[in-house]
Amino acid sequence: MEDIHRKIVKVEKLGGVCSKLKTKGKKIVHCHGVFDLLHLGHIRHFKLAKKHGDILIVTITKDKHVKRGPGRPVFNEHLRAEALASLAVTDYVSIIDSPTAIECLGILKPDFYVKGSEYRKKEGDITGKISEEEEAVKTVGGRLVFTDDITFSSSKLLNKYLDVYPPRTVKYLKAIGKKYSIDFITEKLCLLKDLKVLVIGDAIIDQYHYCTPMGKSSKEHLVANRYDSEETFAGGTLATANNIANLCKQVDLLTMLGKEDEDSLNDFIKSRLSPNITPVFFYRPDVGTIIKRRFVNKDSNRKLFEICYMKDDSIFGRIETRILKQIEKTIENYDLVVVSDFGHGLLTKRIIDLICAKAKYLALNVQTNSANIGFNLVTKYPRVNCVCVDEMELRFATHDKFSDLRTLARKVYHDLKCQQVIATRGPHGSLSYCETAGYHETPAFAYRVVDAIGAGDAFFAFVAPCFSAGLPQDLVSFVGNAVGSLAVQIVCNREPVKFVDLIKYITRLLK
Repeated sequence: MEDIHRKIVKVEKLGGVCSKLKTKGKKIVHCHGVFDLLHLGHIRHFKLAKKHGDILIVTITKDKHVKRGPGRPVFNEHLRAEALASLAVTDYVSIIDSPTAIECLGILKPDFYVKGSEYRKKEGDITGKISEEEEAVKTVGGRLVFTDDITFSSSKLLNKYLDVYPPRTVKYLKAIGKKYSIDFITEKLCLLKDLKVLVIGDAIIDQYHYCTPMGKSSKEHLVANRYDSEETFAGGTLATANNIANLCKQVDLLTMLGKEDEDSLNDFIKSRLSPNITPVFFYRPDVGTIIKRRFVNKDSNRKLFEICYMKDDSIFGRIETRILKQIEKTIENYDLVVVSDFGHGLLTKRIIDLICAKAKYLALNVQTNSANIGFNLVTKYPRVNCVCVDEMELRFATHDKFSDLRTLARKVYHDLKCQQVIATRGPHGSLSYCETAGYHETPAFAYRVVDAIGAGDAFFAFVAPCFSAGLPQDLVSFVGNAVGSLAVQIVCNREPVKFVDLIKYITRLLK
């Protein structure tokens, strides 16, 4: 065991080892990957790789950079490194704190960087990283080469033998995989990049103040907490727009911030928006930008307390008039209008009526939260193409606590003259309805939740373009649930769901 651990070396130190070996005339061979489930295909790949040189270095991606969905990697970085170091063919193993091998290629400067035959066709690499890695290895005087041998799919083996999905979910995934190939899904999602999208809704700043409980106060019936750190996120419609921007290349955002003299906060918002988002900000002079500050247990990520800084009555006067003029002037230029209504004052009756009258395709998410329970309902919109809400919001909209959700989805569908209604149901997945395709129930894929905040926004941001482009109902529901499963692994709105990570996860689910 001591010899095994001697092989595992930090990449910075390994750079010096490689330099010394090269002075002795040794050729360095480098392989990189996740290697979550070490199998015969990997072993044969390593043996073929080492034939190119003398020293074989295998680097693996740190757990936090593995974006293959909930529960992955199955084996943590230390176990994966130990398994690789136990092979006679490997000389050194290193865990790298980066999502790609590009940085460590600059440190190790290998003579050969070796990938499997499945990476030979660069046009099939949706990440674009193979080309970048090839350029990186050429820069240090090395070559990218490929092995040709029998291949196995780690994802397929893990899905078959180690996944924890219940039989119903396994049956569903097999059926959807048989109906739609991974290439077909990828192609359809790639076509959405040309949609021109306008996102309208409330901007929210989410703040997490991380705390450690110290114990009950001696004088009050409360638990005292020690402040540790804090983190700020671009939430609300800002998060919706960031998620859509990972699918569509032209996204315009219309939202309202607080006083214009809040320069530091406004600069923060602008810095957190995706580069392909063009924002149009309106400023409300009587209040600051909405802030929702949550106090969070540092270890469990459980929310302890929340304070909202907001004034959520409807805007009026000149601000409303200016927003109406902006919408009137531009709305017909967009293929899709996405409205995220958090009920915090931006979307007045006049603005709603204009959007409903003018939008070519309107996708709507109306949220119930602590500030508007019972008042912010989807039924205040006279016309919409696609409605995306959660189960509770659907029940509020129909004033029905107990009826079957299918009945309620159909009622909202007819009341709003929709083309699609889709309701998220947390651990129970989602339910969608349209008159032509009927009902479609999709199970949830995530069995571990890091943080549910922002997951609904991400789900909506991906299903809205899919429905507007006419993708099949069952496929859209599957994509939405995959997005939701990735989103609940992200703390609040720390980052959007990336298109590349979505395709990787879909590939893993359907293999």
